[in-house]
Amino acid sequence: MKKRSWVHPLLMVLLMIYLLSPLAATLLYSLAGEWQTTVLPEYWTLHWFADMLQDPRFTGALLRTLLVCTVTVVLSMLVMLPTIFIVTVYFPRFERLLNALVLLPYAIPPVVAAVGLIKIYSSGPIVISGTVWILIGGYFVSILPYMYQGIRNSLRTIHAVELLDAAELLGASKIQAFRHVVFPNILPGIMVSMLLSFSVLFGEFVLANLLVGGHFPTIQIYLYQRLSESGHLASAIAITYFIVVLLVSGVLLKLSKWFFRAPRLG
Repeated sequence: MKKRSWVHPLLMVLLMIYLLSPLAATLLYSLAGEWQTTVLPEYWTLHWFADMLQDPRFTGALLRTLLVCTVTVVLSMLVMLPTIFIVTVYFPRFERLLNALVLLPYAIPPVVAAVGLIKIYSSGPIVISGTVWILIGGYFVSILPYMYQGIRNSLRTIHAVELLDAAELLGASKIQAFRHVVFPNILPGIMVSMLLSFSVLFGEFVLANLLVGGHFPTIQIYLYQRLSESGHLASAIAITYFIVVLLVSGVLLKLSKWFFRAPRLG
């Protein structure tokens, strides 16, 4: 009988400790009243969370961040899904070109991209420098690789071309084949891409700070502004920030499972 190896569980435990230790320390610091020379805080308090929640700037920054991230992710999905589908199914010779274009954000540092966007959109026919629109545009470009990889891999996994051919042979039009056969099968991949993109944008700071800064303070800028006031308060904001991302991820995953259980014709 083969003995169970203890190496893999041990590595998993060590990895979890390594990943969760900073979060646990931040949580402890956010709940600490005084913590100077003792191993654990001298007393516990929710004062920092109450201070944060009573600040109207926090609520405004959180809502603005949710709005910008949601609009950007939905807009990116609406543009990238038909683009990737058409190129993959009908124009596969352009796939390399599309792949090279969407991977460009990986090669351009956010600071360089922000400076270029400010230079271009500070004058000329489209003046949107310092507005939320330039932030949405910058975010849109930055998540292209995540949207592209998830959707393209899903299309390849289900063999979209063969599925379409089979659906059309059975009498379905191209739109019906996409709506009832292809789309339900790639929906989990789309949801994962959207979730990953949303999480990346929710933690992004460089573009938000350089492109809009105090004109449109997001939660990242709010956290940066209050970081110098109190480490306890900054820890409370970071924990709340993490909980919001966790809740949004849970809702998206639930939605994905609900859609995945929906009746399909494929």
